[in-house]
Amino acid sequence: MRGQIPPGSKVSETELAARYGVSRGPLREAIRRLESRKLLEREVHVGTRVASLSFDDLIEIYHVREALEGMAARLAAECMSDDEVKGLFGVLSQHEQQQDLREDTAYFQREGDLDFHYRIIQGSHNATLSQMLIGELYHLVRMYRYQFSSVANRPQKALNEHRRIVEAIEARDGEMAELLMRRHISSARKNIETQYAAHKAENLKTDQ
Repeated sequence: MRGQIPPGSKVSETELAARYGVSRGPLREAIRRLESRKLLEREVHVGTRVASLSFDDLIEIYHVREALEGMAARLAAECMSDDEVKGLFGVLSQHEQQQDLREDTAYFQREGDLDFHYRIIQGSHNATLSQMLIGELYHLVRMYRYQFSSVANRPQKALNEHRRIVEAIEARDGEMAELLMRRHISSARKNIETQYAAHKAENLKTDQ
C-alpha cells in the first residue's frame, strides 16, 4: 500500500479488474477487506471511493498515535526479547538500503514485519493495545504516511529517530523509549501541519 490513489478518488471495479487481470469475485473480496479496514468507503448512488480524512481528523489520529505508540514503545522496552530487538535493528538496516532514503527524498516501509511501527506495537505484547493501533488505525495511517513521507530532510531524520528509539528499547529504558516515540510522532504531525499550511497558502495564491 503506497497511497498512490488519492483520498476521495472513485474506485472502478471494471478498471481494477482490467488493470490487474483478476476476475470480479476476488476483486470484490479485496474491496470488502479494504472497506473493513476503513480504507474504502461505499456510498449509495455514488459508489466506492478511497477513504478521505479531513485535516482535523488526521491530526486527531496523530495525537492518539503519540500517546498509544509511546506506551507501546515503553512496553516493548520491558517485554521484547533480545531476538525481537535484534530483529528491529535488522528492519532498520533494510530500510537504510532504500535508494529513496539514501537520497533523502522518501521513506517507504513495507507492510507488516518490515514496518518499524508495526514491529514495536507487536513487541509491546499487549493484545488490547495492538488491536487499537493495528486493527483500527494501522492501515489508514499507512496510507497517509506514504503521502507525507516524501519531504526534503525528513526521511533521514525519521530513520535516525527510529534508531534512537530502538537503542532505548535495547537498553531497557522504557521511559526514554516512550519519550522518543512521542517526539517522533509529534515531529511527523508537525510535518503534516506544515505541508497542509503550505498547500493551503498555494491554493489561495492560485485563486487570486
